[in-house]
Amino acid sequence: MTSWQQVASNLIHKWEGCRLKAYPDPATGGAPWTIGFGATGPGITQDTVWTQEQADADLANRIAHIGSVIDSYGVTITSNQKGALCSLAYNIGLGALSNSTLIRLLKAGDLVGASDQFLVWNRANGKVMTGLVNRRQDEQRVFNTVGD
Repeated sequence: MTSWQQVASNLIHKWEGCRLKAYPDPATGGAPWTIGFGATGPGITQDTVWTQEQADADLANRIAHIGSVIDSYGVTITSNQKGALCSLAYNIGLGALSNSTLIRLLKAGDLVGASDQFLVWNRANGKVMTGLVNRRQDEQRVFNTVGD
């Protein structure tokens, strides 16, 4: 595992946790059903059960995919910055990240402005969620921490 992947994995482990039986989205009380380290998508229903190995493999695959999309932005960033962006994208989705003001500012070289944008992503289903506020502050802290 590379340095940025470890950073992303640590953040995702901390904020997503791992559950091997599907559970309802906290904002809706139902869909999307979630399993593993916050995985959602086709085939995940309230009856889905995974092994720890399935959860670990899913997380590794998702991190690798998100990392390749972040690389496509064409910006030079540290491992901590890439790991924090990966954690954010893992939670909000790649479409939201790719079209975000955060990425626009990052591409323009405005690291302070990009960092400030982490805090914008604090809502689920239109409601400010304390867990998201705390997660974004942590991701922002990691983004701003000097790394390789």
